[in-house]
Amino acid sequence: MITAAQMRAARALTGIDQKTLAERAGVSLPTIQRMEASDGVVRGVVDTLMKVIQALDDVGVELIGENRASERGGRGVRLKAAAAQNPQG
Repeated sequence: MITAAQMRAARALTGIDQKTLAERAGVSLPTIQRMEASDGVVRGVVDTLMKVIQALDDVGVELIGENRASERGGRGVRLKAAAAQNPQG
């Protein structure tokens, strides 16, 4: 699973825009825009989600699930549980 916030953060970390992600994943720009505008976990056609996840993996993004350890080294960011539940403070 991937959240909209993870998608936006992954693009920010790698310096790619929505159009580039769409091209790399082989999906339309409006699809990426819809995914990133959603709340929480991105929902959609499984094949499309897998294409986006693979495209992010190809540019060096490791998606880390909640309560999971990172499998590889490298730089990144992660929300603390309290911050994820209460983004205002």
